[in-house]
Amino acid sequence: MELYIVDSFTDKLFSGNQAGVVLLGNSDMFPEASVMQRIAAELKHSETAFVKLTAPDTYRLRYFTPEGEVDLCGHATVSAFTVLRNEKALPIGNYIADTAAGRLNVSVEMNQVWMEMAQARLIRYLTAEESGQVYKAYGLDIEDKPENLQPCIVCCGLADILLPVSSKAALYKAAQNRDEVIRISREQQVVGVHMYYCSLSLEATAYCRNFAPLYGIDEEAATGTSNASLTYYLYENKLISEGDTNVFLQGKNSVKSVIYSKTVKGKIYIGGSAVVSISGNIRL
Repeated sequence: MELYIVDSFTDKLFSGNQAGVVLLGNSDMFPEASVMQRIAAELKHSETAFVKLTAPDTYRLRYFTPEGEVDLCGHATVSAFTVLRNEKALPIGNYIADTAAGRLNVSVEMNQVWMEMAQARLIRYLTAEESGQVYKAYGLDIEDKPENLQPCIVCCGLADILLPVSSKAALYKAAQNRDEVIRISREQQVVGVHMYYCSLSLEATAYCRNFAPLYGIDEEAATGTSNASLTYYLYENKLISEGDTNVFLQGKNSVKSVIYSKTVKGKIYIGGSAVVSISGNIRL
């Protein structure tokens, strides 16, 4: 099995969000889930994608965090198709990613990969008490919530709490109480918390940070599924429009990941660049 380490949602080496990509040969079967889990735990990246060609222009993808398997991962999908394009001469064109979240369209371009996301849905809004608990878990107050946006749970392949804040200062001062966020994530049956400041500026539609300690990810450098959920929420609240190319800048450091999104005919697409940093082989 071929192994690649990819920096996603960036065009610079050793930045963005790292993903493991494991390519299986035509004659290879997927390893046992326990083996894929151990590989992901060994790599220690937020997600590792295992990829196999199963039909013409169709690839089966399975995703593992260091703690367990998940249905979908945006940055690992962008990474996987970047590897196929750059290392395996996959032609520019349209493909199918067959995932546990459904069969999703992927468009491979010269410098970017765009992927259709699973159908988004609002699960529910948090109560005032629940919202207060989440803000407190980050050392914030309910006063840090903007008036026009509400904490809620949205699923776009994976369920997250979308937590709005009223300023970049509040976003960057947030400090996670890891145990409390794990408790809240279990209680609310979500992967984690996607915190954002909606600026709607020329530089960015929103500035974001993402936390998933329940799955061993204290802070995620870039997240496709969470920003797809955020795209859905902003679109449903008429803050962005059909066909807009939205820009999400994610991370606390000065060098942030860049995630693009757009809504076309009710479907959400996430896109971005990626670069391969390391390649090798896994010997089982």
